[in-house]
Amino acid sequence: MVPLSAFARIERRVGPEFTMRYNLYPCAQINATPAAGYTSDQAMKALEQVFAQTMPPEMGYDYLGMSFQQKQAQRGVAPAAIFSFSLLFVFLILAALYESWSLPFSVLLSTPIAVCGAFGMLYLRRVVTGEFVSPFLVQIENNVFAQIGLVMIIGLVAKNAVLIVEFARAEHERGTPLAEAALTGARLRLRPILMTSFAFILGCVPLWVASGSGAVARQVMGTTVIGGMLAASLIAVFLIPMSFYFIERLGRKSERLAARELVSSQPSKTMQ
Repeated sequence: MVPLSAFARIERRVGPEFTMRYNLYPCAQINATPAAGYTSDQAMKALEQVFAQTMPPEMGYDYLGMSFQQKQAQRGVAPAAIFSFSLLFVFLILAALYESWSLPFSVLLSTPIAVCGAFGMLYLRRVVTGEFVSPFLVQIENNVFAQIGLVMIIGLVAKNAVLIVEFARAEHERGTPLAEAALTGARLRLRPILMTSFAFILGCVPLWVASGSGAVARQVMGTTVIGGMLAASLIAVFLIPMSFYFIERLGRKSERLAARELVSSQPSKTMQ
């Protein structure tokens, strides 16, 4: 029997139980949880800033699991592109419906007011959340659920505007003056628009006061939709007749100018 000390020296050292490698590079895994009131995106940005300030330039970092999927999702289609395509499709559908390129603008001009109302309601609820502690008021961010609510608002607000514009256009085609047709459409369609809008808003109140598992997603979506519909019902509904009047007037003026240019470009013929 040969003792082990005859050809080996044994030392006691402290080290990791196992070593990790990522893409064949030795690595160390860091698990972090964002504090209350902060999103995962803010936490990842904070980690990246600390890494850039403290680590040497030859070291790098990458994400795993849900953080990796979140980073991949951020590289996809931007929310601005989604909203732009939504507006474009609504515009094309309205242009085909009315057979006009100018009339859909009077419908879609109410959409920015609804979007501003949605962001304003999100901001107000966030401010109130910071000042008063309540079981159902939580920190609200412009996340994917708010963006889904904004896409819904585009269709809902366009539906309210269509009710006024379609009736005003039909009245104008019957021979009613343009201004009177716009006022008549707004006056006759105001009550059904307010009834349907406030019925929808009251139906979204349970989302506003949601609690329990997944409450944040429902609260964000309810706040976005309620804020946008309130702005569209209380402000935009009174601006739709004005936009219809001015856009129709400009459209008819441009048509008259084009007709005059066409007549003037044709050679004159003398009667014999």
